[in-house]
Amino acid sequence: MNAWDGLLGADELEVYRRAGYGRLPAEGRRPAVLVVDMEYNFTGDKAEPILVSIAKFRNSCGETAWRSIPKIARLLRAARARGVPVVYTHGVPQRTGATRHEARMGTDIVREIAPHRGDQVYRKSGASAFFGTPLPGYLIGLGVDTLVVAGCTTSGCVRASVVDAHDYRFRVIVVEECVFDRAVTPHRLNLFDMAQKYARVRPLAGVEAWLRRTRVAPA
Repeated sequence: MNAWDGLLGADELEVYRRAGYGRLPAEGRRPAVLVVDMEYNFTGDKAEPILVSIAKFRNSCGETAWRSIPKIARLLRAARARGVPVVYTHGVPQRTGATRHEARMGTDIVREIAPHRGDQVYRKSGASAFFGTPLPGYLIGLGVDTLVVAGCTTSGCVRASVVDAHDYRFRVIVVEECVFDRAVTPHRLNLFDMAQKYARVRPLAGVEAWLRRTRVAPA
């Protein structure tokens, strides 16, 4: 089953099928993992209902984020075991008008999936991980051909990063359990749209299996 099942009618799905959408290239042999904006501003500081969490972090996705964090940790373990490069992005601190919690820790990457030594960490001011950062040059320099994407939000910075990755001619995988949003409907709809145009949307177990059997080519 797909996350978007039931959202579109059979006639709508037929339009996409006949138009040729959803035919995306297979994975390559030089993957990298991109973890988009897994900071406290979007997760809150603990698992709690979203309306409680947004009182402290206005952009928090609440409990949904904390359900994804262990899955992202699994993805990172699988990637690091194969020597796959890992890149993180996070935002620029906003002090003016910030809540006390946002000012103190908002753009810090969540401790449970904190970067390891050797990972790349880029601060960004736009939605896309590619906008105004060294990410394109870093990936191209390593010869990366496939970008595995996790993080948040599905309809915002993840989608923007996926579209740019596609336009840079990377093959893109969005790991379904490793992305999330503050509302279920935009999450599901954006997964559908990305799967038609820009990225393969794959379950975590499938991506782990692919990483295990992939002989990652050296840079």
